[in-house]
Amino acid sequence: MSTESVILILFIVASVVSIAARRLNLSYTIALMAVGLGLGSLHLLHPPHLSRELLYTIFLPPLIFEAAIHLRSDDLQRDWPTIATLVVPGVILSTLATAGVMIPVSQHFSALNLLSWPVGILFGAAVAATDPVAVVALFRRLGAPRRLRILVESESLLNDGTSIVVFTLAWAYIQGKVGGVEGSMLEFLRVVGFGLLTGVVVGLLAGVVMERLDDAMVVITLSTVAAYGSFLIADRLGVSGVMSTVAAGLVTGERGLSRLLFPSIRLATESFWEYIAFVMNSMIFLLMGFAIDLKMLWQLWPFVLLAYLSVTVARAVVVAGTWAIFYPTYFRFPAKWVAVLTWGGLRGALSMVLAMSLPDSFIYKPMIETLVFGVVLISIFVQGLSMAPVLRFLGIIEPVSKILEYEMFKTRASLIQSALDEIRTFRTRHMISRRSAEVIEKEFQKELSEVNQKLEALEPDRQEQLREELYRMKRRILLDQKKSLLEIYQSGEIGFEAYRDLRREIDGKLFELENQGTV
Repeated sequence: MSTESVILILFIVASVVSIAARRLNLSYTIALMAVGLGLGSLHLLHPPHLSRELLYTIFLPPLIFEAAIHLRSDDLQRDWPTIATLVVPGVILSTLATAGVMIPVSQHFSALNLLSWPVGILFGAAVAATDPVAVVALFRRLGAPRRLRILVESESLLNDGTSIVVFTLAWAYIQGKVGGVEGSMLEFLRVVGFGLLTGVVVGLLAGVVMERLDDAMVVITLSTVAAYGSFLIADRLGVSGVMSTVAAGLVTGERGLSRLLFPSIRLATESFWEYIAFVMNSMIFLLMGFAIDLKMLWQLWPFVLLAYLSVTVARAVVVAGTWAIFYPTYFRFPAKWVAVLTWGGLRGALSMVLAMSLPDSFIYKPMIETLVFGVVLISIFVQGLSMAPVLRFLGIIEPVSKILEYEMFKTRASLIQSALDEIRTFRTRHMISRRSAEVIEKEFQKELSEVNQKLEALEPDRQEQLREELYRMKRRILLDQKKSLLEIYQSGEIGFEAYRDLRREIDGKLFELENQGTV
């Protein structure tokens, strides 16, 4: 079977799995993982070999760019110390802790081929990056606090870059291209710093052109050039293509997409990138199922479990340490979020991309691929499927069934009452006869009575319902104030300094409100 036919079949499989997952109320990443593993074990298809060049130049840029364009500078500025701590020292400590556990174990088991520190760090960096696609989707569906969602998304995006840079430096050290700890640190700063600078320049250029365009197809094309161009330029310059793409995505989203002339163009562009991210994730999860050696996975399952536990414990320590550092400050977050940030740090597509990107000639590649796949497998199935119960147990979200049902009946009662008011208006204005009005009113009154009875019988947690309603109303009022303030400034009634100070005041109130999650 030709490569084109195989790719087409994989597209069909991804589509079917996505539809089935939605019907079964599952995350499509979890479903794709299961299907990819099944197809790989059956050996029915022979997909193309995934080389390092293909993975880095085709798969990585769109995955990173798509996540970056949705983040806003206001969100990052608000929690940048917390995010930065999790992203740089957090990833490095997690990498070292994971390696520190696996290396001593490998000395007693020949199946692990006696790991050295560089190889251990290579593995630790591959599994240090979080990819909580399923968790973020769950957060949105269940109504988790917005600040918590932003923390998870922002950290996930930026720690990708850190883990890839550490992974690349470890591989360069193994090849003898980087020497010593000091040399590695200097190389890290050079690669990251100039990579970010390259991405900022590309993003600014794309944004300046983009905000003057009124054609969706041209905007989409330009964003594609920014995504792949930033990566390729940085790679040619010998700096981090990932960091360059992260910066390009952030700047393009903030400087370009947010200032487009027509909202429909922005919607079309974001929809395009969501589709591209879906395709890339689908292909990676499916193709990983073909690449994994199930026999070796079975042989190494105790070490896979050990690796998963070491990764999870290391992340728990990093997140708890971050919470302790910022607890006395303005950037603190609730203690119960420590468990959520730890358990929500799933491993996913990026970890598998890094493992598969190693050359086939590297003796440790099959073992690293197997260990990484095992960690990702456990992470997605165990943490992904248990995330909703954890959120409910911690009280971060309430069981949604009663609240949702209550809101539906409440809204239905409001709509019926509006209809009754309209009928009375028609009767007063003699637009309908009195008898006809009485007949219709009787029908609606009966329906309203039934809805009110169901509302009284339902009786959700009144205190929680009150807090939720107050939270939503306060947030809506603050957002309306922010919008009105912008209109006042644009009309010339106040100057920029007054507008800036007042906006900061409103943003501070929004921050406090979202920091609490409820009032």
